[in-house]
This record gives sequence, structure tokens and C-alpha cells, in this order.
Amino acid sequence: MKVLLVDDEKHVRDAIRLLVNWQQHGIDTILEAPDGESATELIARHRPEIIMTDMMMPIMNGVKLLEWLQANAPDSKTIVISGHDDFSLLRHTLKYGGTDYILKPIDPDQLNEALDKAIQAWNKEEELRQTNRELNIEMNTIKPMYWDKLLSGMIAEPSTYDSVAEQLDKALHLNRNISECRVAILSLDTMERSVKNKFSQNMDLLFFSLINICNEFLTTDGRGYAFRHWHSETEIVLLLWKDLLSAEAYLEKINEGMRTTLHSRVDFGIGRVHAFPADLTLSYQEARDALRKRNLKAKETWIHSMLNPAKSPQPALTFSHYEEKINLAIRSGSIEQIEEVIQLWMDSVKQSEVITLEQLDHWWREYSVMKRRFVQRFFSGGSEDKVKQMLSDEPTSVIVPLDEHGILSLSQWQQELTRSIVHMSKLLLENQQKDKNVIFEIAEYLEKHYHEDVTLQDIAGRFYLSREYISRKFKQEFEVNLSDYLGQIRMSKAKVLLRNPHLRISQVAEMVGYQDEKYFSKVFKKLEGITPNEYRKTANSI
Repeated sequence: MKVLLVDDEKHVRDAIRLLVNWQQHGIDTILEAPDGESATELIARHRPEIIMTDMMMPIMNGVKLLEWLQANAPDSKTIVISGHDDFSLLRHTLKYGGTDYILKPIDPDQLNEALDKAIQAWNKEEELRQTNRELNIEMNTIKPMYWDKLLSGMIAEPSTYDSVAEQLDKALHLNRNISECRVAILSLDTMERSVKNKFSQNMDLLFFSLINICNEFLTTDGRGYAFRHWHSETEIVLLLWKDLLSAEAYLEKINEGMRTTLHSRVDFGIGRVHAFPADLTLSYQEARDALRKRNLKAKETWIHSMLNPAKSPQPALTFSHYEEKINLAIRSGSIEQIEEVIQLWMDSVKQSEVITLEQLDHWWREYSVMKRRFVQRFFSGGSEDKVKQMLSDEPTSVIVPLDEHGILSLSQWQQELTRSIVHMSKLLLENQQKDKNVIFEIAEYLEKHYHEDVTLQDIAGRFYLSREYISRKFKQEFEVNLSDYLGQIRMSKAKVLLRNPHLRISQVAEMVGYQDEKYFSKVFKKLEGITPNEYRKTANSI
């Protein structure tokens, strides 16, 4: 905390220094000034919390200094130390915010008490100021979200305008006299990847930056207001209500601001002029359609309107026509085959004169469904959680790869698609190898524990797999079911034991996992064609 001593007599300033226990009061800086004018310079530079001043000084006296303090440093606390017992001076002190009026010669106790009182008053007011600062910060954080939600609600349901008209007038100067509007949309779907990469760890900051740039232009001229669309993960909506016929030119101006600030332009879709608020939704839908139906293979403009639609796309090209070819390429595990089939798809895409965001979104949804189908088919033993985990690296919506000119980069798209499918193929091969390994582990387990009462349920529990999965994979690998495989092991071991004439048939049965001698004999005859006794006689006679 800082204190400023203002008195034209140095010995008075020195006396004050000696009479106060500054450390006890938490004061670490003591400044001095010989008159009011010098004091104002120090106050402006150092902002002391406490000011002790004389009233009768040259150049600028204490009376003028108090008036200056009320106008320029109202938060500081002032203690007057004067040699004049004058009521008019006391009244002036109280009028301009002084906390105490002390007479010379100075009483130490009175001075320290006055200082303590001034510090307490300053601390109390500072707590209140800090609370207000925090509230302001919180309100400034909440306000944009409030307007986002309110205006997004109006886009969806224009009739809500009447209930919020007064708020919109006071805050945004959108008053009831406004009868027409246009809606423009900026979408992050097709922003240059370099820009999105810069903000990849904080997309909220990207939204904040874009909206701020838009509103620097819109609110200055009272043309409109930009906000984040509450019902979309990628849209910023610009509600325009002034100079509507020149809106496209003004969006170009905003885009130049984007280029200067972010080193990148953006695409805007804009709807036609419509009645406000009744047809607000219609203008929004037109702006959205203009963006989604623009040709991504060419860059003729950054501002897209349904008044100048792109050429109609050619007959629909569907990704699902290539599903079986992709399926075979994935199963082959060959990167070359995967690249070939993706090249076939891309060759078909390149023949289209027009590619719209709408088409890309459709193809992406087709691919997402196809990929989920592949994962469920290839990893059928896995749980739904495992399927979700394997699909978690995919984005929740289409990502449009653009080059530095804002044109769809088919080469980038081809690379991304190839990478995704190669990754799936590698996962499939790894899973197949893992399946094969675990099935051989089960077979090895049976070889070692054939003499125990082994069931499929026991195996499933031991290896943390379902019975159905084990049965299917075991049959695929060994071409016999698990129970027959176990029976073959037991019979093989039994034939060796039967050669020992000292072992009874019941002992042999028990040693290979059968508690019932009759059941053992029945199984043995079924598999070998003769009874255990007949086998013993035949084997021992050779």
C-alpha cells in the first residue's frame, strides 16, 4: 500500500514519517510532495491509496487538491492535517471526501487512529470494487451466451420476438420500426484447415474471434449483430437489418477484416430480404442452402446467394456402390488394392463438374454407415463399447479439405479416405492374428487339461470370450467343434493308456476325463469303431 504526504514544510513531512508505524499499517511506499500541483503528478503516476495533505500551500492549496482528487482519484482516502481550526476548511474536507481533519501540532495517537480508519475504509471499498469487477467479468462472459440463445430461438421461432423486443432495442438497437431483414451464415465446415488447426485446442476461441470481427463492423454502423447459432456446432449467424441491398458488399468488407486478422477469408451464405421478424427463418434457410449448394470445385465468390445458384449437380453418385470393392480390399490387407479402389471412387468424383457441401455430407454419412457395418462385421465378437471405441477417431460431421484458395482439394480428401480405410484394414489383420493366437491358446489349454472336467463355459470364463465366439472361431481354425476336438485328444491319450494291461478300463476312463466307464466306452466306440477292450486286444497283439 502507498501513502502520499503533501505539505510545503519539510519538517512536517519528516515528523509524520516518524510518528506513524507504517509497517504495522501495511504501508511499504511513502511519497512526498511540497504542494498540490506536484501531488497531482505523483498521484497520476503512482495511484497511492492514502493521501495526507496540508490545506495552506503555494501553487495549488489543499482545497483545490481535494476537488481535484474527487474528480480524478475518487478511490483514494484523504486525511487533512492543518494548522487552521477553520470550520469552512473542515466542511470543505467532508464535502470532497476527506476521512479526517487533524490539527497541528500533530498528536501521534490521533494520526495513527485516523490512518487506520482510512485504510479500513479503503479496504472495505476495494472488496466491493473487486466483487463488482468479478460480477462484470461474469456478466461479460454470460451476455454473449444469452444473446446466442435468444437470437437462435428467434431463428427457429420468429414469434418469440415480441417477448424480447424491448431487450433487443436497448442492447442491439433492433427496434420495432425495423420491418425487413436478411440473414447471413458463416460456417466452420469449409474454413481453411490451417486456420482450424491453429485453434484446434480451443475452438471456442475461434468462434469468439470470428464473431468479434463481424461485430466490429456490424455494431459500429448499426447494421446488425453476429452470434453463435445455438442449434449448430459450426455456424455463426449474422442478422442484418440496415442497408440490406448492399449487404453482399458489406460482407466482402467483413471478409477483408478476416483476411487481415486471421490471414484467411471465409465463405458466407446470405438469404434474400424478408419481412422481420415473420420470415426470419426463411432468410436463414436460404442462407444455409446457398452455402450447402455452392460448388466446392470452383471459387468464383466468397459470398453465396440463392440469387446466383451454382450449376445443377450431375446425377447422384453414391459411395455405397463401391462398398463391396472396399470390403474386399480391406480383407486383403493390401495397401495397393485399397489405393486402387479409392482411386476408382475419386475418378468418378472428378467427372462431376459440381460438388456441393450437401453432396459431401451425403457421401460422408454413407461412408460412416458403411464403416460401422464393416466394424460390426469384422469384429463381431466385440461389445458395442468396443465398436464405438474403434469408430471414435472419426469426426462427428464432415470435414471439408480446402486448399489455400478455398477450393475443395480432392487429393487431400483421397489421402484422408485412404488413410482411414488402411487403418481399418490393419485393425482387422491385427484382430485376426489376435483371434488366431487365442484359439491356439485354447487348444494348448485343452492339451494340458484334457483329463479335467472341461466345459465350454469354463473356457469362455477363463479367456474372457463368449461361448458363441469361441465355438465359431474354433470351428473356423480347426474345422471341428471344440467338444469333438477335446474328444479326439482324450481318445488319443486313452489309446496310449490302453496298451498298459495293468490299467483297468475304468482307470483309463478316469485318467482321460471320464468319470463314467460306460460313457467312455460309448464315446470310444463311436470315434474309433471298436470298444476299448477290443482296441486293447488288437493293439497288444501287434
